[in-house]
Amino acid sequence: FNTCAVTAEAVRQAKQAIRKARRENPSARIIVTGCAAQTEPQNFAAMDEVDLVLGNEEKLKANSYRALPDFGVNDTEKARVNDIFSVRETASHMVDAIEGRARAFVQVQNGCDHRCTFCIIPYGRGNSRSVPMGAVVEQVKRLAGNGYAEIVLSGVDMTSFGTDLPGAPKLGKLVKTILRQVPDVKRLRLSSIDSIEADDDLLDAIATEPRLMPHLHLSLQSGDDMILKRMKRRHLRDQSIHFCEDVRKLRPGIVFGADIIAGFPTETEAMFENSEKIVEECGLTHLHVFPFSPH
Repeated sequence: FNTCAVTAEAVRQAKQAIRKARRENPSARIIVTGCAAQTEPQNFAAMDEVDLVLGNEEKLKANSYRALPDFGVNDTEKARVNDIFSVRETASHMVDAIEGRARAFVQVQNGCDHRCTFCIIPYGRGNSRSVPMGAVVEQVKRLAGNGYAEIVLSGVDMTSFGTDLPGAPKLGKLVKTILRQVPDVKRLRLSSIDSIEADDDLLDAIATEPRLMPHLHLSLQSGDDMILKRMKRRHLRDQSIHFCEDVRKLRPGIVFGADIIAGFPTETEAMFENSEKIVEECGLTHLHVFPFSPH
């Protein structure tokens, strides 16, 4: 089970699925990994249904699966979870094909250096690490060679790409390099960006590269400045509105989606109305709306 820790509901559903799997497969060995396993290893290790708990670093190592503990071990022995903040690199995942998919996803970055007050992700993924640009380009070449016309670049905080690499190349440089060196890619898409970190090369690519898809998903979270401050976000509502206006001038017809959190502590009706207003003011066409989830 590769678990999610973004909300308490995601953790609850993971535990429910584990119990169901044990009922339906009483003799199976059940391994739990992912972000919830990283942030709450002992909670999963304490479940009778679970045989092994692996952290996000350990799950990528073949040796982690070769020596499953015997039945009846204690909770401490069941959990193999190291300090995720000690991880300094992110290796590219050498995926050549994704069965049944018309598009392929390429992870270019993992983790996050920011500490937004609502977000548990850094404690599950660690600090920001970038995949070297050459490795990303080579993976895109392989996928394009295998017939994938659309590539989606993904990451936890994708606009921080490159800050830990030699020369600190930014996301815009990566996008331009892919499009220049991999002509077989017909469509390149970005999964999500933080608009306050969008660099000049990225904006230029949006304006001039027709193969870069005219869709951006923005990490807004709120449309109220006081709530944004309490969330420890790095932008104000007017900056988000101006970003959307400016990008539309560069690429008429571009569409925007966004993440919005409702019910953040201290949020009043008037504050929430500012989030409703920013949907129209930014011209958002697709929303991921989450109720605030305490962790």
